[in-house]
Amino acid sequence: MENKAHALAAGAFLLVVSALLAGLALWLTRDSTRYHLYELSSKESVSGLQPQASVRYKGVAVGKVEAIGFDPLVPGNVLIRIAVNADAPIRPTTFAVLGYQGVTGLAHVLLDDAGKELTPPPSGPSGLPRLPLEPSSLSKLAEQGPAVVAQVQEAAERVNALLNADNQAEFARLLTNIGNAADQLARLGQRLDNTVKLRLDPALAAVPALVQDARDTLQVLQQSGASATEAAQGVRTATERLYAPGGTLAQVEQSTQALATAANKMNDETLPRVNRASDATTRTARRFGSLAEGLGENPQSLLYGSGASQPGPGEPGFVSP
Repeated sequence: MENKAHALAAGAFLLVVSALLAGLALWLTRDSTRYHLYELSSKESVSGLQPQASVRYKGVAVGKVEAIGFDPLVPGNVLIRIAVNADAPIRPTTFAVLGYQGVTGLAHVLLDDAGKELTPPPSGPSGLPRLPLEPSSLSKLAEQGPAVVAQVQEAAERVNALLNADNQAEFARLLTNIGNAADQLARLGQRLDNTVKLRLDPALAAVPALVQDARDTLQVLQQSGASATEAAQGVRTATERLYAPGGTLAQVEQSTQALATAANKMNDETLPRVNRASDATTRTARRFGSLAEGLGENPQSLLYGSGASQPGPGEPGFVSP
C-alpha cells in the first residue's frame, strides 16, 4: 500500500509540474496583439514560404502567415492566409509580393503601397478580404528566363558563325596587315623625326626674333591707336562745341536769319524806292535830253525864249536890217 501511495503521489506531482510548465509556456508565448486576417491568391510557386513566416510592411514586421492551401475559387492557385497587425496602415493602395531572404530560399510576405488605388480581388468562401498579389522579382526573372536563354543561344550561334575557318583566316590576314601598317608607321615617324631635326630646327631658332619683331610692330600699332584715339577725342570735342547751344552753328544760323531778314526788308522796302528813283531819274534824263536837243537846234532860245526864230541870211523870209 505504501509503494502504491508513493507512486500515486509522484504521478500527481509530475502531472502538476507538467501542467505548470505548460501554463508557463503559454503565458510566456501569449500574444495580445489584435490581428486582421487577409487572403492572398497566387498563381506562382510559393516554394520557401512556410506557416508562421513573417509578414512585413515596407520592411517592418506586422504579422505572420497563418495557413497555406489551395484557392477554391481559382483552380491551380495557392491561397495564403495572413494575420496583419490591426495598427498596420492597410489601405486600398496596398498590395503584397513574395520576398526571399538571401541564399536560404526562405520566403516571406512583403506589403507595400502602389501609386494609385487598386481593385481588390473578390473574397473567397471564408469571407476574408483579399489583397492583390503582384509577381515577385524572382518570378519576373523566371518568366523572362526563356527569352534570355534564346537570346544567349542566338548570340552564341552568331559568334560561332563569325569564328568559322574562313573568317579565322581573314582575321589572321587582317592581323598581319595591321602589323605591317604598324611597322610602316614606325618608319614614317622616324623619318618625320629626322626631318624635324634637320629642317625645322633652324626655322624654329628664328621664331624668337620673329616674335620680337611682332611685339615691336604691335607696340607701334598700339601707339598709333592711342594717337588716333586722341585725334578722335579732339574731333569729338570740336563737334560737341560746333553743335553746342550758342556754338558756331548756332551763330551761323542766327547770322543767316539776320541776313535773310535784311534781304527781305531790302526786297520789300528799299528796292521799290530805288525803282521809283530810277524811273524819276530816267524821266529827268529824258527831259534834259529834250532840252539839250532844243538848245542845239535853237541856241538863241536860251536868250530869247522859245518863240519862233528869225530866218537867217539865205533863209526864206530873211530881211536885211
